[in-house]
Amino acid sequence: MAKNLEVDSLQMRLQTLETRLYGERRNKSGKPVKCAESLSRIQAGLTNTANKRERVKILHKKIEDLLKYLDPQFTDHITVPDAMKLEFILAEEDFLLSQAALLEQVDTMQPLLDSVYITGVPEHATKLQRLSQIHIKEQDQTETQSLEVKKIFEEYNKMMFLLSKQFTQWDETLRTMEEAKGIRPVE
Repeated sequence: MAKNLEVDSLQMRLQTLETRLYGERRNKSGKPVKCAESLSRIQAGLTNTANKRERVKILHKKIEDLLKYLDPQFTDHITVPDAMKLEFILAEEDFLLSQAALLEQVDTMQPLLDSVYITGVPEHATKLQRLSQIHIKEQDQTETQSLEVKKIFEEYNKMMFLLSKQFTQWDETLRTMEEAKGIRPVE
């Protein structure tokens, strides 16, 4: 059922395309022109022409060679002698050895990469995302709490300063009263 709908949809799209390309033109029999028929007729004509001509047959056989010759690396292959290639390889020897060592290290660690812990990462991704959201929320709460604690400490420091000032004033008043009554000697 679904395939029939897909085929019908494809036919409708093709019909729309043909109408856009050819308009209301008709072929000799009076039927609307079809793209597929035109393309198959052109393909058959080209194939017949190619099969009749010996040069075209030879050209088709040589296409792979032409593509090889058009490749930019082919010119490097021709122009760079083997001794120069050897020098390139020797110049990169340290890099190649380090890469080989890294590849061997990856190869030895392959069982770890295939372990249940690594293969199970997608399952834990949703849990990790949920935990990340909780962590962000708690960070915001911590920041809010820190601001409140800072505010309380500031209030505490102000209160202690005022109390200290008040006690200093009371001490001064008490000292002057004691000196006036003679209880305490004058300093």
